[in-house]
Amino acid sequence: MIPYPKIKLLKGKEISVFRKHHWIFSGAIAEKDENLQNGDLVQVISQKGDFLAIGHYQNGSIMVRILSFEEEMIDAKFWEKKLLQAFQVRKNLGLTDNDQTNVYRLVHGEGDGLPGLIIDFYNGTAVIQTHHIGIFKQGKEISMALQKIYREKLQAVYDKSAETLPKNSGVENRVLFGAPQTNLVKEYGCHFEIDWEKGQKTGFFVDQRENRNLLAKYSRGKKVLNTFCYSGGFSVAALKAGATEVHSVDISVKAIELTEKNVALNAGFPGIHQSVVADVVKYIREIANDFDIIVLDPPAFAKNIKARHNAVQAYKRLNAEALKRIKPGGILFTFSCSQVVDKFLFANTLTAAAMESGRSVRILHYLSQPGDHPINIFHTESEYLKGLVLYVE
Repeated sequence: MIPYPKIKLLKGKEISVFRKHHWIFSGAIAEKDENLQNGDLVQVISQKGDFLAIGHYQNGSIMVRILSFEEEMIDAKFWEKKLLQAFQVRKNLGLTDNDQTNVYRLVHGEGDGLPGLIIDFYNGTAVIQTHHIGIFKQGKEISMALQKIYREKLQAVYDKSAETLPKNSGVENRVLFGAPQTNLVKEYGCHFEIDWEKGQKTGFFVDQRENRNLLAKYSRGKKVLNTFCYSGGFSVAALKAGATEVHSVDISVKAIELTEKNVALNAGFPGIHQSVVADVVKYIREIANDFDIIVLDPPAFAKNIKARHNAVQAYKRLNAEALKRIKPGGILFTFSCSQVVDKFLFANTLTAAAMESGRSVRILHYLSQPGDHPINIFHTESEYLKGLVLYVE
């Protein structure tokens, strides 16, 4: 017998569970124990009383996040099994023993069947971010499972959940195991210093790895503008590939400092790289039309469905300005990480921007998140990053 308290669904609401979707919304629930606390493990049962799933309870719109569709305990064995499955995916992708790349995502939430859990691996340090309190409470079990899987290759486990959990939860970032030996990583031979304690997300935008590598293939002999540069990932990739000039722009002084540090790690490129603290849209409006490549990788303009319309307008304005000013024959790498702006809406928004710019535009590539950020076919909300590479005449 599984000891977890039960949550009963309304008649017909079990269909989403049969389809392996990981969320149970509050409107689907018929009965629940009034004493349930946020983060409690619960059994989900049908109106008839049949077992459906096990997950974490949270009082809110998404009331249960499903961890397993099997009748099993969520214990040390469970975590070792699930993390080993995730590790095997990354091993098959050629990421776990790669002398040119030692940073990748090990767990991508619902994409790996573990809603609310993100784990990025940085050259021996696993950085965890949890997005609800139930996963946070199981940090020690997750850390132990990581130690068993990686053995001597794991030097530290750092839980950086204070930024992703509600401020009133009282959660602080913490070291769960060991001590980091280095914060230097490699990606396709490019060197980066990672600030997982104070940096954005887990410290680095791991999801742009393959897109940075694609940019490198276009960059030799080109003048490149990297906007919203954060820690300079696209800038370093372009410089290492032989770009003649790279400008990195961000409104954050700290981001520019990170960029300059990472450029220095990769030989510095004196006279080739320039960094600028500026508002990106204002900056683009004033540039000469001599950039061969422009990268637009803004933060999420829409955090929820209510903000989608304004986000679409912001994407349109930003891309129209870049399209107006890029050199004829230039290439625009443009992205959105807003989950509520899907790839079709984003493509339509870029069509509107192209019309406004008056330029002739061709699509060269549709871009997405890499394989270590898998999209669960039963839970399409795990898809969030989309991008296009545009040829502009």
